Amino acid sequence: MANLRESELHYPLGDAVPTPGGMLELAPGVRWLRMGLPFALDHINLWLLRDEIDGQAGWTVVDCGVANDATRALWEQVFAEHLEGLPILRVVVTHFHPDHIGLAAWLTERWQCRAWISATDFNLARLASGSTVGMGGNTAAAFFASHGLSDEDSLAKIRARSSYYPSMVPAVPSSFRRLMDGLQLNIGGHAWHCITGYGHAPEHISLHSPSLGLLISGDMVLPRISTNVSVVDVEPEADPLSLYLSSIQRMLSLPADTLVLPSHGKPFTGLHARVDQLQEHHDERLADVLQACSAKPCHAAELLDLLFKRKLDLHQTTFAMGESVAHLNALWLSGRLQRRLDADGVYRFSGL
Repeated sequence: MANLRESELHYPLGDAVPTPGGMLELAPGVRWLRMGLPFALDHINLWLLRDEIDGQAGWTVVDCGVANDATRALWEQVFAEHLEGLPILRVVVTHFHPDHIGLAAWLTERWQCRAWISATDFNLARLASGSTVGMGGNTAAAFFASHGLSDEDSLAKIRARSSYYPSMVPAVPSSFRRLMDGLQLNIGGHAWHCITGYGHAPEHISLHSPSLGLLISGDMVLPRISTNVSVVDVEPEADPLSLYLSSIQRMLSLPADTLVLPSHGKPFTGLHARVDQLQEHHDERLADVLQACSAKPCHAAELLDLLFKRKLDLHQTTFAMGESVAHLNALWLSGRLQRRLDADGVYRFSGL
């Protein structure tokens, strides 16, 4: 969902973005890369941090891009033109989604270095790389059908997406270094504090450097769009929205003038305003869903037009269905709606 209050944010670099295979320096030793994605959301921001580990000078990479030839080619250009002859020393992965971890195995094997990631996301990535895990296949289609998605063409395409995650993450590093909330990394002589976030991924890691005034927010706080917060088939009664909202509230403890480095969009200041905007956005959507379900019992699929004002392709529809269920589950599990499984095998939510 687009941010209607974006004017409250400030973009210190204006419209500048890195060219493909190029980079922009944001602070001493902090460089911004951008790689393409094969989705409507067509890019991911990656970060290259000057570092030294055990006396070896080099770089820390934060996030990787998806595993495809185009992204590998851009990385090869970065290696050739921007590393100053120094190696990659570690690969930090904020979470298990394909655009963040897709090339982690390739990078760590290429440079004989370690992947650093939360244990939860590492293990889920290993599972997903060899299965579907909420990304497609028969169980995903059955889950969406149980929440009212009845279009047979869409359901057939979801069933056929059993290799969706492995196609972009064909391999996961065989070993890792665990990131946890509160852990402090020394990167290039600066302390970077790990901040765990929930709701978007099982154990998402953002990194905050007080001395540099920077927050690598991953997908937890984005400037122009709201982070996807979905329920998937492997945890159908989850409440990721409540987890996400409580996670971003923790960001308010960071200085208001922090420069946020998001995974999508441009670096911005206005972190506190953005957290308030995201809270307001979801409060409004929850109120809309509560009103609709109080008027008549609703399933998740029939709320898509209420929650999303644009035409959705299949990729977007699967995310939108997950978001719709997330809003319904938040209201149901907090006791503001009731849920029943009707004779047609579809869950409907209604007022108390």
